[in-house]
Amino acid sequence: MLDLARLRADTPGTHDVVHFNNAGASLMPRIVIDTVVEHVREEARLGGYEAAGAAAGRLESVYVSVARLLNAQPDEIAVIENATRAWDMAFYSLPLSAGDLVLTSATEYAGNYIPYLQLQKQRGIRIEVIPNDGQGQVSVEALQRRLTDPRVKLVSLPIIATNGGPVQPVEAIGAAAREAGVGFLLDACQGAGHVPLDVKKIGCHMLAATSRKYLRGPRGMGFLYIERALCAQLEPTFLDLHAATLQTPDRFEIRGDARRFENWECNVAAKLGMGAAIDYALELGIVPIWTRIQALAGDLRERLAQIDGVTLQDRGAVKSGIVTFTLDRCDSADVQQWLASQARRINVSRSTFQSTMLDMQMRGLRDVVRASVHAYNSDEDIDALVQAVQAMSRGIAHAR
Repeated sequence: MLDLARLRADTPGTHDVVHFNNAGASLMPRIVIDTVVEHVREEARLGGYEAAGAAAGRLESVYVSVARLLNAQPDEIAVIENATRAWDMAFYSLPLSAGDLVLTSATEYAGNYIPYLQLQKQRGIRIEVIPNDGQGQVSVEALQRRLTDPRVKLVSLPIIATNGGPVQPVEAIGAAAREAGVGFLLDACQGAGHVPLDVKKIGCHMLAATSRKYLRGPRGMGFLYIERALCAQLEPTFLDLHAATLQTPDRFEIRGDARRFENWECNVAAKLGMGAAIDYALELGIVPIWTRIQALAGDLRERLAQIDGVTLQDRGAVKSGIVTFTLDRCDSADVQQWLASQARRINVSRSTFQSTMLDMQMRGLRDVVRASVHAYNSDEDIDALVQAVQAMSRGIAHAR
């Protein structure tokens, strides 16, 4: 069981705000803050290159930490400046060509769907959305049927959508893709630090994730997992003198490990901070973190459902810590502003039609309020959010 008092003592931001925007960027624990600040001070004192050299051993340990988080090997890990670029480096390196089919989910993020459209325009690939089952998650049976088509070359989807929804049955998806001999690219941005991730059990060939969300690391840092056997077959779209070495004026050689997907320049302080965040999460235990998140999110959903005018918008057999809802006759931006007011200081975010268009369009939604809980949230935090939404709902009713 997690020690809530310790979690909150480790998290200075909990003294200033009630934070339910963990799906955007979590409040960093003190060890992460100290790691980042101390390295920046070392850069100021020694020089950037010299400080990085002094931290070489700790930088190498970041790969070990990411590998432990995923049950992977350090040589299968690339540390990249953000999850978007990590995902891009994997996707654009795949040898997709005219007529190849990419299967995705209705919960796909626009930031990933746009590259599909770009390669549809540039290379002639095709995109197909896997139907949902009755609970709103990917239908594994429908996926298995589509995987019999030899034109299917890739399954690519998020484990948890940015606008909530289900925790996708990724182990079943991975097993189906493996059996069909089809690549599986998993966007784990909302999953890392949130739910247990084991790439061996999931069966994904590639996985991209960010530091700033549920891992509680600094912004501007992410990582990419590429299965060793696949890595050797892929040539990154972009290369530099870190990803490859110049052998002669006419020949270069790409490095053999996943760091071929990195580039030379790096925010060293953020990289060390991400490593500290992962180590902190692993010390607490991802399973206890996930268990507490589920309990808090379940309680929040139950209490919000009792408020007049509130409609919960989450679906799935297994729901995440991202709780989404709408309030009758009120735009989600107004709810966000109401909660963020000086008197309340409650942070939530909103998911819009533009970010998850397929899912929103299918469900007739324009936007939703997104309250994403983390293990350091308290019962008092839940009380504050519920009471504020109740007050707003009453105010709307009185104004009719």
